[in-house]
Amino acid sequence: MIDELRQKYTLKNLLRVSGLSKSTYSYYHSVKHINAVNKRKSEDDRILGIILPVFEHHKSRYGYRRIILALNDELRGINHKKIQRIMSDNDLRGKQPKNKYHSYKGDNGQYKENLLLYKKIDEINHTTEYIRDFSTSGSNQKWTTDVSEFKAPDGKLYLSPIMDIHDGVIVSHDISRNPDFAQTKRMIDKAFKDNPDLKGLIFHSDQGWQYQMKPYQTWLNDRGIKQSFSRKGNCMDNSLMENFFGIMKNEMYYGYTYNSTEELRKAMEEYITYYNTERISIKRKGLSPLEYRQQSLAQLQLSY
Repeated sequence: MIDELRQKYTLKNLLRVSGLSKSTYSYYHSVKHINAVNKRKSEDDRILGIILPVFEHHKSRYGYRRIILALNDELRGINHKKIQRIMSDNDLRGKQPKNKYHSYKGDNGQYKENLLLYKKIDEINHTTEYIRDFSTSGSNQKWTTDVSEFKAPDGKLYLSPIMDIHDGVIVSHDISRNPDFAQTKRMIDKAFKDNPDLKGLIFHSDQGWQYQMKPYQTWLNDRGIKQSFSRKGNCMDNSLMENFFGIMKNEMYYGYTYNSTEELRKAMEEYITYYNTERISIKRKGLSPLEYRQQSLAQLQLSY
């Protein structure tokens, strides 16, 4: 009652009227505070017990946003700020992207069109703006590729993947000790085998030497695929592929120890499978890339 009336009256007057000593009031007030703290800690421990197994299963790759998506039913009704605080208090933090290997090694002098770019002209202010367009309405409309380098004590490995921009699926990949043209061919052959009808597809890359080779361009032309290049020196034109490499390296490479290239290769293969089948995304509404792809294909079939 004293606590409720303290907004209107002084504590001294309330204690005098009630006949309660200040020491007695302070004791009960401290007990009340301790009980509230213990109750909060108990609730925090309960929530932590829900979060921790999922956080450990995904090897510290999930921040609080993806934890909430993964545990939507279990954490329903709990404020996201509380979940963020509990994870922060217990040092449960998702990993952040760093750097990548650059495959660009020169220019063959040919004109290279960026099909993921459109020109916006402001006739009033006489300005021209180039805007990237990664939008899609379905799978196999826009693909992107690049090469990234991974190091082990006994050598290097190079990952060459193809990503579908619509759903984020790694539709094909190759891991090699050498970033040579044979690696590019193996990657392309697998992609074409698993996806026989690609007419009209836009296939984007940077201006790496392998993507400027005549055989590579012929393979695309023969299947009705349109080749697209990033602008020279503009890595943001291929930011989706850059982002994938950053995520992968932070979630299975940086801070990890691999004793050999074979051990590293195995971890890379396992991660790509995990990325496709398990790793959920906020952008994809809590679905993994393959789940989102299957959902998109199912919706496409219903529209016919």
